[in-house]
Amino acid sequence: MDKRIELSNILSKKNPKDLKMIVGFDGFVDEIIHVVDKRMDSQQFTRINTIEALGTRIVKASGLSTNIELVPTIKKIGGNGPIMCNALSQHNASIVYMGALGYPSVDGVFKVMEDKVKLYSFATNGHTDALEFDDGKLLLGKMQSLNDVTYENLLKEVGEKEFIDLLSKTDLFANVNWSMLPNLTDLWEKVANNILPQLPKRGKKPYFFVDLADPEKREDEEIKRALSILKRYTKNFFVVLGLNKKEAYDVANVLDLFDNESLVNMQVSLEDLNIALQNYLDVDCVVIHPVDRSCCVIDNKFYMEQGPYIAKPKLSTGAGDNFNAGFILGLMLGLTPDQALLTGMSTSGFYVRNTHSPDFEELYTFMKDWAENKI
Repeated sequence: MDKRIELSNILSKKNPKDLKMIVGFDGFVDEIIHVVDKRMDSQQFTRINTIEALGTRIVKASGLSTNIELVPTIKKIGGNGPIMCNALSQHNASIVYMGALGYPSVDGVFKVMEDKVKLYSFATNGHTDALEFDDGKLLLGKMQSLNDVTYENLLKEVGEKEFIDLLSKTDLFANVNWSMLPNLTDLWEKVANNILPQLPKRGKKPYFFVDLADPEKREDEEIKRALSILKRYTKNFFVVLGLNKKEAYDVANVLDLFDNESLVNMQVSLEDLNIALQNYLDVDCVVIHPVDRSCCVIDNKFYMEQGPYIAKPKLSTGAGDNFNAGFILGLMLGLTPDQALLTGMSTSGFYVRNTHSPDFEELYTFMKDWAENKI
């Protein structure tokens, strides 16, 4: 039997409703935007389809000027945390979101989350213009307000006793978009110093999931400092670091795990890269998700699975967050690492084809359809 069909059958007998999760801490309003190449009339236009084509047009304007028309297509929940949270909320688990969703009141874009998620907002959200192309996306962010995502503001809004109580009972504590939260490293350190010692020991460790989210713009020493703190969480949590392909090579370069040329040219295999990162960081799991496959190392064993790649997705912004949601959901449900990879890629595969995250039945049905070449 195809392992995807077998997994679909396994998932159909699972129930994620009893899971408890905490997700934080960023928050953006995303505007998905197409860039105009040629306009025929007030309604019809052709797109600039690739980042390279846009780059060529920009370079040609050097020393001159040019007009680039942007057409917003969707205004939606943005930020790695809210998108991941929104994906997890489709499974009707008990979820708390803490972060920058608007202050002093929650921005209207995030109101749709309130039906399924308890919200604690303690900072004004950022704003992202997401320029989408067939070969990637350019995320143009306005994020000064995210400076208010601090340990002190978190406890002021949630309360230390409530925060400890929530962490004591949760199955997942997910912290994503580190690169856009200047004070997150400090928050991790203060939680490690002040909160973790107060948590009860549990038979099965909950998951602490971290996604750096394109750390290239942050200083190397700050990246090293943040990553070094993760190991402190392994006493209380099963620590998972999630990276896309570019981030994995960038982090390996910062940590000097291979020679610079091999990493810049991506000549190091995913397996060697994944194993080296996990060994150096000494956390429980490092998972890497290129667009066409995913891999992870758990208990010193490497796993890799191919994904349901699509050349022209209907929506790509948020695909990585949906993978993260599906992968960590799989681990929480007790799946094997390779099955969790397939669950992650099925979640993102459904999302990029349908522009929304799957509910639980849609997730395992998509997995079966994928195996039967019906997607």
